[in-house]
Amino acid sequence: MNIVDRRPNPKGKSLSNRQRFLARARVEVKSAVQEALRKRKVADVGHGEKVAIPTRGITEPVFHHSRRTGRTDLVVPGNKEFVRGDEIPRPNGGEGGRGSEGSPDGSGEDAFEFTLSKEEFLDLFFEDLELPDLVKKSLKDTTAVDLQRAGYTVTGTPANLSVPRTMRNSMARRIALRRPKLPELEALRASLDEARARDAGEEEVEQLARALERSERRSKIIPYIDPIDVRYRRFDRVPRPNTEAVMFCLMDVSGSMTEAMKDLAKRFFMLLHVFLARRYRHVDVVFIRHTSTAEEVDEETFFYSRETGGTVVSTALDKMLEIARARYSTDRWNIYGAQASDGDNYGADSSRCVSLLGGEVLPLCQYFAYVEVGDGMGGGLSGLSRDSDLWRAYSEVAPAHPHFAMRRVGDPAQIFSVFHELFAKGGVRA
Repeated sequence: MNIVDRRPNPKGKSLSNRQRFLARARVEVKSAVQEALRKRKVADVGHGEKVAIPTRGITEPVFHHSRRTGRTDLVVPGNKEFVRGDEIPRPNGGEGGRGSEGSPDGSGEDAFEFTLSKEEFLDLFFEDLELPDLVKKSLKDTTAVDLQRAGYTVTGTPANLSVPRTMRNSMARRIALRRPKLPELEALRASLDEARARDAGEEEVEQLARALERSERRSKIIPYIDPIDVRYRRFDRVPRPNTEAVMFCLMDVSGSMTEAMKDLAKRFFMLLHVFLARRYRHVDVVFIRHTSTAEEVDEETFFYSRETGGTVVSTALDKMLEIARARYSTDRWNIYGAQASDGDNYGADSSRCVSLLGGEVLPLCQYFAYVEVGDGMGGGLSGLSRDSDLWRAYSEVAPAHPHFAMRRVGDPAQIFSVFHELFAKGGVRA
C-alpha cells in the first residue's frame, strides 16, 4: 500500500527558520524597529513593518577548509583551463583575503531588507516593556449577542421544536421502512370481513388474517413518530460588535512639556489605539492639544509642533465636549478619552476641570484615563515626587467614577505596567 500525503503545505512551514534568524539578529532588528517607530503614525503601530539591517552578522556559520592548510576538492562549472590532477599554486597570504569591496561613494555594503509581520513587530516593540496579556482584560462589554439560525439539532426545548422538519423525518422513515398506512389496514379488515361473510374458503380467510396480523404488528413496531425523527431549531450566539469607537487624545504642549514627556505620551496613546483596535472594527482618533487655548490638530502637529505659553487644561475638555457632541453621538459611538500632562495648570482652572470632567465628560465616555508624565529618564519618577495641581483636582473625581483612572509614569520602561494597571478589569484606582 502506498500512502501519498496530498495535504497542502502549511503557511508557517519556514516559521522556525524565521524565528532563528530573528533571534540571531535581534539587536540589529530591535534597533531598526526603534528607528521605524519614530517615523510611523500612532494608528499604524498595529501593522507590520519593512526594516533594513546591515548584512554583517547575519550570515550562517559554516565549516570550511583552511586556505593555508588541508586539501580541498573543487568542482568548478565552466572550467576550460584545468583538468583533474593539475596542481594549482597556493595563493600568498599577503595578496588579499576574503571580504567585500568598498563602494566608490563610501556607503559600504547594501542593507538587508525584510518585512516583519504584525505579531513580530509588536513582539519587538513590546519586548523590553513586558506587555501584559491585554486580550484577557476587559473594560466594558463592547459586544451585543444576536441569535442566528444555525440549522437543526436533536435536542432542545419544546419551544424550539420544529414540527415541519420532525414530520418530514417521520414520513421519510415510514416510507423507507414500509409502514402500513391506515387505509391499507382498513382495506385488509374489510376484505377479511367480506371473505368471512361470503363463506370463502378456509385458505383465503387464513391468508387474509395472516396479512392483517403482519400489517398490524408492523404498524406497532414502526411508530408514527419516533424519537429519532424529532428536530429542534438551533440558534448560535453571534457577537455583534459595537463597531465604532472614537479615541480622544488630549495633551498639554506648553513650555513645561519636554520632548521626553511627549515621547512618553505618544507611547501611551499608541498602546491605547492598539487596545481599542482589537475590540472595534473602526477607531477614529481625535488629537487635541492645548496651552492656554485648545485646538484639534493632525498627528504631526500634535506630537512635533513646538508651543510656548501657559496651561489651562479646561480648554481641552471643552474642545473634547464640543467635538463629541457635534460628530460622535453616544448611541452610535463608543467614546474613550486619554489625557497626558505634566500636571501643571492655572490655579483657578482646576475647579472648572473637576466640574467639567465629573459633570459632562465622564458621562459621555466608556472610559477615561489620565496619565501624568515626568522627565524621569533615569528610571525614577523625578518631577513626580509631589502631587501636582491637576493630580489633586482629578483625585476628587476618581472615587465617584469607576471608569476614570489616573496613573503616573516617569520612564519609558514603566509605560506597559502603568497601561496594564489602567486597563485591568477591577483594577485599583489611584
